[in-house]
Formats: sequence, C-alpha cells, structure tokens
Amino acid sequence: MTYTFSDRPGWDAMFRQGELTLGLMYPLESYSGAVPRLDVAEQVEQSVLADQRGFAALWARDVPLLDLSFGDGGQLHDTWVWLTHIAAKTSRIALATGSTVLPLRNPIDVAKAAASLDQLSGGRLVIGAATGDRGVEFPAYGLNRDHSGQLFRESVTTIRRLWAEDFPDVDSVYGTLRGTDLLPKPVGRRIPLLVTGNSRQDIEWIAEHGDGWLMYPRPIVQQRMITTAWQQATPEWKPFAQSLYIDLEEDANGVPKPIHLGFRSGWRALVDHLGQLHDIGVNHVAINLKYGRRPAPEVLQEIAENVLPHFPTVFPEAAKVH
Repeated sequence: MTYTFSDRPGWDAMFRQGELTLGLMYPLESYSGAVPRLDVAEQVEQSVLADQRGFAALWARDVPLLDLSFGDGGQLHDTWVWLTHIAAKTSRIALATGSTVLPLRNPIDVAKAAASLDQLSGGRLVIGAATGDRGVEFPAYGLNRDHSGQLFRESVTTIRRLWAEDFPDVDSVYGTLRGTDLLPKPVGRRIPLLVTGNSRQDIEWIAEHGDGWLMYPRPIVQQRMITTAWQQATPEWKPFAQSLYIDLEEDANGVPKPIHLGFRSGWRALVDHLGQLHDIGVNHVAINLKYGRRPAPEVLQEIAENVLPHFPTVFPEAAKVH
C-alpha cells in the first residue's frame, strides 16, 4: 500500500513525483578526521538559513559509538535530541534521520522518540531506517549482527503498530505488549520510513514495506539500473533518495573529480549531475560537506544562490517561515 502523507509537511517538502529536492546532512561543516568541530551556535545558524533559503530537509545520523575505521562521528549528539533542538529553531524544513539503526534500539523507544519529535515539529519528521554497518556496535549492545535483518523487519512492524493502533497486542523478539499503549501518536498515526540500502532485505520487501528507498551515491549508469529496478518494483510511485558528498570549488566551471562517495567540482557541474539524477528518477539528494575544502557557510550560500533554484522546494501553504 502506498501512503500519500498529504497531512505531513516534511514529506511534502521533500518528495513530489517527477521532481528532485535538496537536503543537507549534518554536520554542516567540512572537517578532517572522525570528529567534527560542531560549533552548536554555527550549526543552528546554518540550519535556520537552510530553512529560510528553501532547502527541503536537514538530515541527522544515528552514531551511538565512535568507530575510527568509519572516520565519521556524525553530529555527535543523539539524533532525537539534536533534531528536537533544530525543530525548535526552524519552521518548515523537513527533519530526517539518515539513518536510525533499528536493530540496536527497542522499537518502543524508537516509536516514542520519533512520535514525540514529530508532534513537536508539526509533522516534519521523515525516518531513514537501517540495519547498521558498524561492526563495533552489535557486540556493544549484546547483539549478533547476523540477526539484524530479522530484527529490522520486526522493528518496522512493531513501530508502525505502536503508532497506528490503540493498545495493540504485540509479540516480537523484542518483547510482549498487553493492555498498554504508546503516547503520543505521530501526526496521521504514521511517520514516513525510508529503507536505507538493502538493510538485509530483498527489493520486494523494501518496495512493499518501505515508504521510499534511501540509497548510497553511485555513478549515473549504475544508479540508473537501481532506480529502474525500484520503479519496476513499485507500480504505485514511491520516492527514491540518495546521499552525495561534494567539495565545491570556487571556479564555477570546475570539472568533476572523484572523492569518497561523491566528487569535487564547480557549481555548474553539480547542477548537471543533479539534473542527470533527476532524469533517472532520483527525488531527493542529501548533500554532505565533510570533504570540502572551503568554509561550509560560504559553500551553502553558493549552493542556495546557484544550485537550489534549479531544484526548488515547494513547501505546503501551511508552512511559514518565522
């Protein structure tokens, strides 16, 4: 079943069939090593500007423990706490998790935190969900990583029942619920959930149970094969999103040069690349500035002025800037 989420401003800002929007991945800074500077005042300032400039979404990652082999600690603060702080400072931009590691969490806690943030932000939450790919996390939580696929499926089912039903009877590997209920319920009693990568599932399961698919950046030819498979698996449209690391050069005409999970170029090549992603069916791109060499505020202003007008966000009429 395909949900339209017509009552959810965050979803409406990010996803429209046949269109592509742009989001930003925290931290909104360039940095070397695994730990960002994360000046909170600066991050909030750039978040407010992103909201005002018309970016579609702000993405926060779920990184409970620092694994130096991954070289990235995300925004350091807990996903739900961080996005709640940002929600209080912004008014219309979507708030997204990229991605909540469901097997590490009790679904009651995920459902409670997500529904709370969703209510407090006026329905702006979109969840990216994953099985987790950092090997140090599973033994730290006393879990076997080989079970993560099953845990992921059961968590998705349980969370949605906790949101949608009153006093549900639930039996899962996580526990048993009888005669009790989860409050608050999210706006519309369902929060959009994008499956990240394969999450140890086949594409048929993802197409049936995911509200969309969040994938990693790949060369256009390879990504076209994946978006085509997605479109074939979803006769009723469901969105396709991806991340993209960029290092924006001062020369607007700078030609693309590969970097990890993205490329270095001038803004014109970035517009061209995003246009190609639009043409193959990508609906949202979350931009990551980690490997940039210029100050992030400068780069974000340049993207807002020169790139964002090609891929504008259409906010619901009810969403107003402070």
